[in-house]
Amino acid sequence: MAGRQPAPPQRRPVVALYERMIEAIRDGTYPPGSTLPTEPRLAAELGVSRPALREALILLQEDGAITVRRGVGRTVSPHLPPRGFEYLKSVEQLLSEGRQVRTSALARAYEEPTDFSTQHLLLPGTSRVRFWESLIEVDGLPACLTQEWAARDETLAELLPDAAAAFDGPASTTSSMLRLLLEAGRELPLTGSSSIVATTLGRQRGEQLGRPADSPAVLVTQVVRLDRTPLLAAKHMLPPGAPALPVWQAR
Repeated sequence: MAGRQPAPPQRRPVVALYERMIEAIRDGTYPPGSTLPTEPRLAAELGVSRPALREALILLQEDGAITVRRGVGRTVSPHLPPRGFEYLKSVEQLLSEGRQVRTSALARAYEEPTDFSTQHLLLPGTSRVRFWESLIEVDGLPACLTQEWAARDETLAELLPDAAAAFDGPASTTSSMLRLLLEAGRELPLTGSSSIVATTLGRQRGEQLGRPADSPAVLVTQVVRLDRTPLLAAKHMLPPGAPALPVWQAR
């Protein structure tokens, strides 16, 4: 999923408010076709200042989520723009949809950068970074093999120390790196970009997923950033029979 350009620190409260309002539209608090309350009432309902609200409303209008008409006010668009940048979600959450999801650790280690992690995390060749490999099962069946690399510990300690602590905590063996990163950075404007290609599993991945080596598969590569700094790079391999992975195309 491609993302909106990262917001500078002083804009983060506005972006967070924008995201709250998008979610309120999607959950029916402000349903499509309805007219939003007046600015004073809306600011009171959301517990925010009117200047911050106005900026968030401008973003909503720019992205086509609301329309403004003289004498009518702000109306929620009947057809929301494609969902692409409002929220990042972990693979566990995307695959769950009411199913039982279990994440098992296959590898938790530090390693020298690979071509993939060097390219996407902008790593110096002398660094060693966290590498996780996890198997995600859905309803007891292997559904996704995930490989994840984190930014250097120094970068995490500076920008998102809660994530670094979570990576060393007890949840590390039962969660993907992405899931812990998103939980630690829920108040920050994290953005993500992804690409999707068709491929085959190969021998090793086939064995890990219990499928023949020549089985077709979907490979999703993903990079998560805070502002312009990449924090995580990942590969998600989904074999035949895995639950459908929802994909929202960014504008």
